[in-house]
Amino acid sequence: MSKTIALNGTKKGVISVMKIDKPYGEKSTPVASIGISLAGNAAEPEWKVHIPLENLDEVIEALKSLK
Repeated sequence: MSKTIALNGTKKGVISVMKIDKPYGEKSTPVASIGISLAGNAAEPEWKVHIPLENLDEVIEALKSLK
């Protein structure tokens, strides 16, 4: 699953969200990957963060609380 979202306040920027099953090799666990590309290249973002799926619910709640 992946999704690309237009980055507000930019001309071409995008936020990319995807699940990566083995981000660091065979023994690694799945992560949610969130990337930001000001150039609009979702496949090669300038910034990215990997969040272990086990932490995802808590991170979502923290993000919701920012609204």
